Amino acid sequence: MRRVVRQSKFRHVFGQAVKNDQCYDDIRVSRVTWDSAFCAVNPKFVAIIIEASGGGAFLVLPHHKSGRIDKSYPTVCGHTGPVLDIDWCPHNDQVIASASEDCTVMVWQIPENGLVTSMSEPVVVLEGHSKRVGIITWHPTARNILLSAGCDNQIIIWNVGTGEAMITLEDMHPDVIYNVCWNRNGSLICSACKDKSIRVIDPRKGEIVAEKEKAHEGARPMRAIFLADGNVLTTGFSRMSERQLALWNTQNMEEPMTVNEMDTSNGVLLPFYDPDTNVVYLCGKGDSSIRYFEITDEAPYVHFLNTFASKEPQRGMGYMPKRGLDVNKCEIARFYKLHERKCEPIVMTVPRKSDLFQDDLYPDTAGPDPALEAEDWFEGKNGDPILISLKNGYVPGKNREFKVVKKNVLEHNVPKKTENSSPANKSASPTPSIKSEAKLEEILKEIKSLKDLVSSQEKRILKLEEQMSKIAI
Repeated sequence: MRRVVRQSKFRHVFGQAVKNDQCYDDIRVSRVTWDSAFCAVNPKFVAIIIEASGGGAFLVLPHHKSGRIDKSYPTVCGHTGPVLDIDWCPHNDQVIASASEDCTVMVWQIPENGLVTSMSEPVVVLEGHSKRVGIITWHPTARNILLSAGCDNQIIIWNVGTGEAMITLEDMHPDVIYNVCWNRNGSLICSACKDKSIRVIDPRKGEIVAEKEKAHEGARPMRAIFLADGNVLTTGFSRMSERQLALWNTQNMEEPMTVNEMDTSNGVLLPFYDPDTNVVYLCGKGDSSIRYFEITDEAPYVHFLNTFASKEPQRGMGYMPKRGLDVNKCEIARFYKLHERKCEPIVMTVPRKSDLFQDDLYPDTAGPDPALEAEDWFEGKNGDPILISLKNGYVPGKNREFKVVKKNVLEHNVPKKTENSSPANKSASPTPSIKSEAKLEEILKEIKSLKDLVSSQEKRILKLEEQMSKIAI
């Protein structure tokens, strides 16, 4: 007999929200009308865009800092307008970029153990957009390359190490850009635009490689992401306002490989893709469910697996990279769902009886080491992600890696000033002083925060002593 049900190890993926004490409570999640995820997660921190008076801010919480978050908890608050998008650097778990309505992009270095005091001084400010910046995404394999897209319909690719705009793509998008996504090795980008077109662009040549007009007929926002095999997956709306999921071959964009119609809800579908397992998770803004699909090589290509449903609608969603998951519990994805006042982790597991490491669920995944330096990529080189095994769980690199990136961020500014000095001088002197200055600044900040803490504790002790003396009387 022919099998009617397709076999898949992800057919029984089981989603479960964590207990209340593991949620992050009392967070004023941003109310900005912008279709970004509002949340970014990596193996060390969860970052959430929040409501802030007189500017834009976001919270950065270490994973263990669950429970009720105090209103006075320090924030990252350097923007003068609301923050619209945030993204963690894939090559350094302490570096995060933020884009804002104030037309700037800022890159921040979060201390090893999280914030002690509010942070308003970014490592670098990237100025080049003339209207608000709503999209940012780091290059997947090259160090220090960041892409930003603004409401001026421009895409800018920055070298964060020098703070320079290296590539500006203008005149490619006649209308607002809905999203931009890198392919697996970062040689191409794909974009979805308000003119209903999907474009595949080679950013270094500045040319459109493939384009599909009216990829989805509906007027509401679309999303486009690259899959590991180079195909493009899009979410959008039909003319009848039905939500659709379509798959496109970039070699021939005439017709989609497949189109799935889902429902008539009006929330924009945010796709999250796992290249290791070829599973796509769709989280609709304002929905209370997460649908997941498996992408295969044979028709019909996109196979619906299941739906995780909950009661509360989601304001935004964060997605944990593979190296932050618990392999001992067969966890294949973890989402951070934003409610109005809290953030709730949702764990997706594949139930298995064995306690042993499941090789088929965890093929080698992209690690934190970059395959290229920024300069190599701008010169035309490409590098595939450097893969790591999760067999014994992912162990984050110690502070050593963090220092290298810090040196890298600052060091690139130095050779410019010392261009005319002799090569010997150039390599020997500037770096250590800058490193030690940065280190000194960090130590001074820490001392200041400790002093503040001591003085506040002293006041508290005095107050308590007064109260005790009254009781004694």
